[in-house]
Amino acid sequence: MTDNIKDTDRAPKAQRGQVVDKPGEVNAIGAQITITIDDNKIKVPMGTTILEAAKKFGIHIPTLCHHDDLCVAGVCRVCVVEVENQRALQASCAYPITSPLNIKTHTPQVRHARRHIIDLLLSKHYGECYACFRNNNCELQSLAKEYGVDFFRFGHPEKPMYEKDNSSHSVARDMNKCVLCRRCVRTCIDLQEVGVLEAAHRSTETTIETFQDRPLGEVVCINCGQCINRCPTGALTANDPTDEVWAAIDDPTKHVTLQTAPSPRAGIGECFGLEPGTPMTFEMNTAVRRCGFDKVFDTNFTADLTIIEEGTELLLRLYKALVEKDETVALPQFTSCSPGWVKFIEHFYPELLPNMSSAKSPQQMFGALIKTFYAEHHGIDPADVVSVALMPCSAKKFECNRPEMTDSGFKDVDYGLTTRELAKMISEAGIHLPDMPKTDFDSPFGTATGSGVIFGATGGVMEAALRTVIELVCGVKVEDLFEHANIMPIRGFEGARMVELPIENVGPVPDVLKDLVPNWDWLKGATLKVGVCHGTANAKKVLEDIKNGGPFSECHFIEFMACPGGCLGGGGQPIPTTPEIRAARAEAIYAEDEAYGVRKSHENPVVWELYEKFLTDGPCGHISHKLLHTSYTARGKYL
Repeated sequence: MTDNIKDTDRAPKAQRGQVVDKPGEVNAIGAQITITIDDNKIKVPMGTTILEAAKKFGIHIPTLCHHDDLCVAGVCRVCVVEVENQRALQASCAYPITSPLNIKTHTPQVRHARRHIIDLLLSKHYGECYACFRNNNCELQSLAKEYGVDFFRFGHPEKPMYEKDNSSHSVARDMNKCVLCRRCVRTCIDLQEVGVLEAAHRSTETTIETFQDRPLGEVVCINCGQCINRCPTGALTANDPTDEVWAAIDDPTKHVTLQTAPSPRAGIGECFGLEPGTPMTFEMNTAVRRCGFDKVFDTNFTADLTIIEEGTELLLRLYKALVEKDETVALPQFTSCSPGWVKFIEHFYPELLPNMSSAKSPQQMFGALIKTFYAEHHGIDPADVVSVALMPCSAKKFECNRPEMTDSGFKDVDYGLTTRELAKMISEAGIHLPDMPKTDFDSPFGTATGSGVIFGATGGVMEAALRTVIELVCGVKVEDLFEHANIMPIRGFEGARMVELPIENVGPVPDVLKDLVPNWDWLKGATLKVGVCHGTANAKKVLEDIKNGGPFSECHFIEFMACPGGCLGGGGQPIPTTPEIRAARAEAIYAEDEAYGVRKSHENPVVWELYEKFLTDGPCGHISHKLLHTSYTARGKYL
């Protein structure tokens, strides 16, 4: 790739932004280079790959191993092109432009090579497309159609070579469908820095394996499902419980409820041909009722409840640390609503588990309430209640199957459905989601706030918490500090960020917290330091920073989400996923937040009604600790 660059140590440096047209001239970063693609001349910055340049000019080059979220691999060779004066075809995804080039993207040689590559991939790809969950959304299938594959030129496997791995509650593997693109490997190692998957052996013996080729359920997989979202075929899927959910719906003795998280509403329309970020909240309510669910509730209700519980826990920790000088208090406090993140810290940083909030995720809080408060209030035997959660996350399947998640006396959440799985159920019921009329959620868990909605985007939990903490502590409206209550410094897709919020004045302690702290005077003049982090590769950097006494160690509260972009980029969301798609989903989430009349968790009247009628000893009390937290401790007793 550097054959045309000569005498690099003696050649003059090109100036930033200079157009370079002479072969052999050394180019500085930012230099504009003129290239020719299919007889069209364009200028691109030095270092741009041929694939990126072609996209910029609107020329389609097929890819398979390439993904916008991942590092370059160049292993599948589907994207090959002709480069003048190069002996062989070149992988356009891995060819950086460093000098003027003449490129042909669709010559007979290129087309034949791509066709042969696809034929070779199919010769090792076992499976019936009709029975594959990626049917009509499979990149290999699309390539076969695009290149006119009408028979198996090099044969086709007659029987599977590998057994399916269904050992994990979250992720299933069928290596008979693997095309060795290594997207899953790069996702797990580079994007998430977990490292469960790797390419083992060499040449025709290459396979994608776990450590010692153990089942996924026996290794340190965090169940995030990011590998599923980037797999081009059906080799990786979520473990699908829809048959069991249908059986519960069809059983007249069962009362089947569905709670719906915010992110699926911003993504499920993609499964029905809509543009990313098209909200389908209220159409989805109608569709799931027509599928046979008895009740449809809003997980945002328990997101509001989470803010009250987790926020109270933070204030208690701060009081013990700052006023009582208790050096055993673990700060910063970490959020605990992302099960992939929880499993990540359990595996890799167990020494920091005391920093984790004891509050359950909104999904699990909801499950505990459904089989206690709701069942009692409606005279239903909790044994007959089937609690289903619609989540953007494959790790939620693992979370609801954790043996400790039974504080209701039953399995708190029976089944976790991904966005993709509910879309399949809706289609199976003969329903076209975009055609559905809009209907609201059912009571009593249909009342939520905009703060619950923004849980779906990275920074959303922190923004929701700050909207409440600012008002409860400072005694002022958050709108007085941030326009429309939008705390913009918290938002964005940077991997990790910190925000400092000075507390200039304090207000009176709300009645519900008066027996916890006498006043807020100890916070007056303090600076609240918070952090936001998404993706476990970024989480690793933040945790290492904390261990080494870096800036994040000075934070009081940090939000962690396992998935890039937060829940809207979860492993159960529609495929494909790209930075642009995740941004569109985020826009839909923030737009829905703006549409709510009430946008702060502590202003949800039904939450306070729940405390009055059921959680009668208040936030972080004995009852809430038993049902809504992961460990039962007396009020205010924290590590």
